[in-house]
Amino acid sequence: MNFAVFASGNGTNLQAIIDACRKKKIKGALKMVFSDKPDAFALTRARKAEVPCIAWIEPKAYKTREAFDKAVVKLLKAEGIDFVVLAGFMRILSSGFVRAYKNRILNIHPALLPAFKGVHSIKEAFEYGVKVAGVTVHIVDEEMDHGPIVVQAAVEVKTTDSLASLEGKIHEVEHRLYPQAVDLFARGKIKVVGRTVRVG
Repeated sequence: MNFAVFASGNGTNLQAIIDACRKKKIKGALKMVFSDKPDAFALTRARKAEVPCIAWIEPKAYKTREAFDKAVVKLLKAEGIDFVVLAGFMRILSSGFVRAYKNRILNIHPALLPAFKGVHSIKEAFEYGVKVAGVTVHIVDEEMDHGPIVVQAAVEVKTTDSLASLEGKIHEVEHRLYPQAVDLFARGKIKVVGRTVRVG
């Protein structure tokens, strides 16, 4: 299966996926890296890895989010993309996009959903005083950080942890977990039934 990675920033999860592809740990083919920002370092990572299609589209060139997403879907279809992997993509996808790739969009979130949704989840969990934080890979639906959960991993929060050390531990788990989830999806091992994801 051909997949695209969407990223808006540094692209560390993208790099983990690129490395896993290089080591043949992902059976799918990374055919596209897409960004909404021309200066995203993720695009530099993609060029270095010689990803076949490297693209960005300026959101401001479109009057609505829906129009922008329609252009992106058209590009994905033209490139034969089977599923999409969000890796630090800082735009909420429209309902039209989600419907076009229903149950074929993966996202990673640095918390144990449904707890601590949103952008500042690690900071919020740390300040709340949780003993266990973690990482969730889920299918994207039309609500933010809401879709069916594919896999989760817990991260212990120690009394000696700082926010920075916790962030480091969570990112380390992300970089291990996300390529595994992408591989499962690429090999057709993930089936979505309602809110249940069956793996295997």
